[in-house]
Amino acid sequence: MEKFFYKSLEITDLKDMLEKSGEVFYDRPAYRIRVEEGKYKVFTHGEVRRMVDALGTALISLGLKDKRIAVIGENRYEWEIAYLAIVCGTGIVVPLDKSLPANELENLIKRSEVEAIFFTSKYKDAIAKIKAKGDTNLKYIIQMDIDKDDRDIISEKELISKGEILLENDDRNFVDAVIDPNKMSIMLFTSGTTAASKIVALSHKNICTNLMDLGEVLDVNETDTVLSILPIHHVFECTVGFLLALYKGAETVFCDGIRHLVDNLYEYKVSVMACVPGIYERIFKIIRKKIEKDGKLEKILEDEEKYKNLTIEERKEKFKEIHDMLGGRIKLFISGAAALDRRIEEKYRLLGLNIVQGYGLTETSPVVAIGTNSYHRIGSVGRKLPSLDVKISNPNQDGIGEIIVKGPTVMLEYFGNKEATDEVMDGECFHTGDLGRMDEDGYLFICGRKKSVIVLKNGKNIFPEEMENLVNKIEDVEESMIFGMAKSDDEDDIKINAILVVNKNGLKEKYGIETDEEIYKVLYSKVKKINNVMPPYKAIKKLVITEKPLIKTTTNKIKRQANLDAIKK
Repeated sequence: MEKFFYKSLEITDLKDMLEKSGEVFYDRPAYRIRVEEGKYKVFTHGEVRRMVDALGTALISLGLKDKRIAVIGENRYEWEIAYLAIVCGTGIVVPLDKSLPANELENLIKRSEVEAIFFTSKYKDAIAKIKAKGDTNLKYIIQMDIDKDDRDIISEKELISKGEILLENDDRNFVDAVIDPNKMSIMLFTSGTTAASKIVALSHKNICTNLMDLGEVLDVNETDTVLSILPIHHVFECTVGFLLALYKGAETVFCDGIRHLVDNLYEYKVSVMACVPGIYERIFKIIRKKIEKDGKLEKILEDEEKYKNLTIEERKEKFKEIHDMLGGRIKLFISGAAALDRRIEEKYRLLGLNIVQGYGLTETSPVVAIGTNSYHRIGSVGRKLPSLDVKISNPNQDGIGEIIVKGPTVMLEYFGNKEATDEVMDGECFHTGDLGRMDEDGYLFICGRKKSVIVLKNGKNIFPEEMENLVNKIEDVEESMIFGMAKSDDEDDIKINAILVVNKNGLKEKYGIETDEEIYKVLYSKVKKINNVMPPYKAIKKLVITEKPLIKTTTNKIKRQANLDAIKK
């Protein structure tokens, strides 16, 4: 992906990004916030930058220069203002997972040694208790969603007001702050338990290189409205949603929740969204249900075949009615964090909905490869970004090997953990732990995690994720996990098994059955059909059926060993 398609500003750090993009997009809308039905509060890019300057100035006045400051809460503009005020001249920002229980939140506050934390009302009691214990470095607790200070809880809005006064009195400690783009400025915890999680140390250079790369290959500009829906503490949403929107002068709106997603797309006339595959599958089901209810499904299916050779822009016109259901302005859907069902991807594009996949990791700030308007291939996560060198290490006979990344977006280190850093870094090369293959045109295809590969006695490799995608298509199977189990009399003889999380009531109603044994028989008959189209060594021999969701990380990745331990109990 060496060719650049769109103009991007050259930036050295996020402070530089705010200044340069602010000059260009000063009067453009940056945030649109619903205050009541049909009424909105709009903040321009100029106002956003003034709020950042004021809040940063106030934070330094509290003695927080060069300190670590955490942010936790639901997606909202105040979260983004806090993040920028910390990282653009105050200190080091520590975004925390909003789904953490109180005990894990406390552990991360201790491990990161933060001296202040921004939070929303949901976390008020937990954070107040943590501070009251007195065994952390916490000095200031700052609430995003209150207008006035509440005893020792500082209001972010009041803090901004105090900063404005300081600026009027010529306090330039924040405004004139010099950023070292190569130093750690962002501390991100990897998913997992707090004991096992590592701290990814990122710099301004890491993030800004990724922003410039994305800006050059993605069609995002000041006319776009971006919907923020994924947890903002996660670097995928933080970079591809929040920071890219500000960098390119776009407007950001916030989702009211998954149940309201399609309504929000329509209400805000969204043009760009970055999300996970499950959300796109949900949107597709809503669209299909609506056209089926209107008696138009057969006609739509005929038209998909009729217009399949048109450009995506031409198909957009042919299926205008469907686009209008989503607000009529959808230009780009980005799917990341997991593999998108190939059939869903094909259906979107047949309808003129431009959906692309991307791939990245927290350790790479995050995007490594992404599909674009010009470079797209079904099933692929696109081609590498311009600044990166991406290789497949030790590919097997099918061209599958570990994905290795080298370039300026690769993390500085796992903070305070040299052993873990040395495990993944080979000089400047980062070993992702992900398996993939690259075709002759440079398109990258993800095959699974290196650690989860099942190696059989005959040397064959099985990638669980590939098979799980097939099993998950069985009706009333909500999720699955493929695993290998040795026969008790031969440790080398691995048989493939599957945990199926199912809707038992749905199965009973659909097939007129009652017992667990009957449910097993129905599901195994479906699995046998999958076995019939796969090589014999991949055949699933045994099922574990449950209604209990799989154990996952906070970023929705399956904890394979934890699930295996659970079924053995």
